[in-house]
Amino acid sequence: MLVDTHCHLAAAAFADDCDAVVAAAATAGVSAIVVPAVDVASFTAVHAGCQRYPGCVAAYGIHPLSVGQAGPADLLRLQEWLQCVSTGSHPPVAVGEIGLDLFVADPAIDRQEHFFIEQLKIARACDLPVLLHVRRAVDRVLKQLRRIRVRGGIAHAFNGSRQQADEFIKLGFKLGFGGAMTYPGSTRIRRLAVSLPLQAIVLETDAPDMPPAWLAGGRNAPAELPRIAASLAGLRGIGVADLADATSANAHSVLPRLRLIGRSGTLAPDGFGLPIFPSE
Repeated sequence: MLVDTHCHLAAAAFADDCDAVVAAAATAGVSAIVVPAVDVASFTAVHAGCQRYPGCVAAYGIHPLSVGQAGPADLLRLQEWLQCVSTGSHPPVAVGEIGLDLFVADPAIDRQEHFFIEQLKIARACDLPVLLHVRRAVDRVLKQLRRIRVRGGIAHAFNGSRQQADEFIKLGFKLGFGGAMTYPGSTRIRRLAVSLPLQAIVLETDAPDMPPAWLAGGRNAPAELPRIAASLAGLRGIGVADLADATSANAHSVLPRLRLIGRSGTLAPDGFGLPIFPSE
């Protein structure tokens, strides 16, 4: 079975057909989906979705591109929310999506860094891993991770150098690979996908964004994960089943609550294989 370690199921793009999207992922063999929030306003929707769909687990955080609309009260709300939901039946597996983004024009980097640092402190206090956004900001993210040590996590949509990848691995992180890897022109990502230790890699879709090559810019979805896995298996010259087993084990290793939730029965033992997608 496969684990999608980064999928924005609460996004507006899935508002009209989320039941069908999750059911399609089930049919395709996706056993778990990690659903990160992007701002305080999305926490409730993420939580509700993870209650609705067995196999979906939540992460809560403030995305670097959302910090312009956030303030000190949002950081307090994040901390309170994590403490509250951690005692319930659907505890978060990570703090995220958090990090830095230097790709956008006028990135307000000081503000981004302030929120990133404060959320790392919250993650450390809660003993939770983090889901990192690192676009064009890998070295600055690493700098803060060396200062504020957390319980590892995932560098989502990794596109740095091998040296940078090794630094993340030393700090207890896995590296997320998804649709970008399926494009023949993505030579650096594909080289990394082949050369990195298999135990350092997890799979993701970032749906509805980052569509793989065969979608030609269309809406991405977690049901695409098996073909993404097949692409990686082909690049590495290994069987798809072996690749799925390894990357799923990696996801459970770096997100310990994902494994614990599965054992407790809060998630269906065989994941999305069960036909439970209730209508409300």
